Amino acid sequence: MRELYPEIEPYRRERFAVGDGHVLYLEQCGNPDGVPVVFLHGGPGAGLASYHRRFFDPARWHIVLFDQRGAGRSTPFAGLEANTTQDLVADIERIRAHFGIERWLVFGGSWGSTLALAYAETHPDSVSGLVLRGIFLARPEEVRWFYEEGGASRILPEKWRRFESLVPPDERGAMVEAYWRRLTSDDESVRVAAARAWGAWEGGALTLAESPETEAEFAAPHVAVSLARIEAHYFRNHAFLEPDQLLRDIGRIRHLPATIVHGRYDLVCPMQSAFDLYEAWPEAAFHVVLAGHAATEPAIVDKLVEASDRLADWLA
Repeated sequence: MRELYPEIEPYRRERFAVGDGHVLYLEQCGNPDGVPVVFLHGGPGAGLASYHRRFFDPARWHIVLFDQRGAGRSTPFAGLEANTTQDLVADIERIRAHFGIERWLVFGGSWGSTLALAYAETHPDSVSGLVLRGIFLARPEEVRWFYEEGGASRILPEKWRRFESLVPPDERGAMVEAYWRRLTSDDESVRVAAARAWGAWEGGALTLAESPETEAEFAAPHVAVSLARIEAHYFRNHAFLEPDQLLRDIGRIRHLPATIVHGRYDLVCPMQSAFDLYEAWPEAAFHVVLAGHAATEPAIVDKLVEASDRLADWLA
């Protein structure tokens, strides 16, 4: 099985003002004369991790990564103003123009797959292809599956019990709204406690095998605060998308090469979403693997690196 490429450091880091008071953290890695690719992280609000650079052969790819509005090292941290899917789509196009890139591969997982589809469908002429992992189409039923009782809660009942314990019984019929009230409380201790519980619930569901380290990482305040606030902001607003918009508009990008990778036992973004996308886009390469949701699952890494290697040759 293929593994991640070795650790690599960016050859350039910068801060890029995109308006509305937002300043994004950008980095470039690999070969500046290579095939361009933009990496879209998950969440929304999760931010970059160093391993995100390692899905690509640094000798062949010009790798662009950035923290989306409010996430990671972008400022304002956890900012919700002027933070919508349309704002993020516009940011990606600004970054492409800023670097003078004509077309690039768009590579995204989880929320990154949502954003990749929204961007490609808006700017198909800017895209050379897509690699999508852990498909999330931002439909209400997908949010209900993971954040309301009756879906993932029945598979992870002990972890769900911890998640719901922060909310009084009379508010548990609408968990996203209940958490939203706490994530936007005037009391910082309430905001942080809610964010950490949200992050622990998400982190505890990512991997096929138990991973206390992943759960702890997502519950750490510097990750959890932006993740929970921005996710709740997006989810309660239907990700600022029209109903079934991403599937409705798939015809705009069906001519592009695409790879879809999804874990059979993904508890965060159920397999149905990936299958629905593939049914709408049968030209895409579709890989269902023995894995959960996390991009670091070995079977998912194998297929993502395989796709990036193959596309590096084809697009070159």
